[in-house]
Amino acid sequence: MSVFFTALLAYGMSKKTLLFRKQYMVFFMITMFFSGGLIPSYLLVRSLGMLDTFWVLIIPGIISVWNMIVIRTFFNALPEGLEESAKIDGCSNYGIFFRIVIPVSGPVLATIALFTAVGYWNDWFTGAIYITKDELLPIQTLLRQVMNSNIMTQIGSSNAIALDHMNRNRTITTKSLTMATMMIATIPIILTYPFLQKYFVKGVMIGSLKE
Repeated sequence: MSVFFTALLAYGMSKKTLLFRKQYMVFFMITMFFSGGLIPSYLLVRSLGMLDTFWVLIIPGIISVWNMIVIRTFFNALPEGLEESAKIDGCSNYGIFFRIVIPVSGPVLATIALFTAVGYWNDWFTGAIYITKDELLPIQTLLRQVMNSNIMTQIGSSNAIALDHMNRNRTITTKSLTMATMMIATIPIILTYPFLQKYFVKGVMIGSLKE
């Protein structure tokens, strides 16, 4: 959803005929560098009824201005003849976006998808702030809770020998549980990267060269 809506916004911003295009870009840039803060964000999420819901993990960060700029740069580099020929054949703007632009934008979309997936996958803060239900907590938030409990256990034990004896008597120690959780949190991204690597190398070079 994040890649789709970001690409849709980038397609609109890539049009030089868009009214107030520069003003929109200034507005987006302001939101990229400045935010209202944690308390206003929490009050907004609460007023929208998204506390303790799955959507709070998706909607607040569904648009990334930086990713939009990258995708827009790629769209600007596409030949104008592609869209002109499609318009001659009677294709609408949405038709051009879905049938022409998206199929030829594999490198940039794959790169942004990887960035977005890693960002969402590593996000523990959103779940820690907006979610209290255990069944909705992201794995990164659970991992941080496990690590914090491990630290508190070590702090709470004033006798290192007693702590070592306690860990030896456990079937599963807090350290092994932490390591297992970290492996579960890392392996999916590691397995995903090889499939996107051929697009990733080309996608990150977007905008680095000018003709």
